[in-house]
Amino acid sequence: IRDRSHTPAATSASAPALQATNCALGGAGGEGGKGGEGGKGGQPGQPGEPGKPGGTACLGFSDLPDKPKSELNVVDKVRIVLTVMAADDPKEMKEKIADKYKITTEQIDTWKKQYQDGDWFALMSGTSS
Repeated sequence: IRDRSHTPAATSASAPALQATNCALGGAGGEGGKGGEGGKGGQPGQPGEPGKPGGTACLGFSDLPDKPKSELNVVDKVRIVLTVMAADDPKEMKEKIADKYKITTEQIDTWKKQYQDGDWFALMSGTSS
């Protein structure tokens, strides 16, 4: 049976998305609770800001790396794909990203298919197909 996971072996699924240094506009969450003492139950933490919906952490256009396409690695390609998938207008986002990196929208579609298929070797390759 083939593993259909979208996470390569020895890689954390949250590696690029949850690192605070990669997020330009990340907000602060609620404060964590206090653990219990002597085996007693702990107290719950405080929630984030009520009435403010959560966002797609680190998946905005401004969170993408500023580097030439020749230096994009597998993590960058996956972030590009996830940014397109999380966008309110994926077509517009794809065009904006293609312009930024001087690639075609078809290239982004190829990376998306490779990501969805779990084809990490293709994503890691330096070729554009």
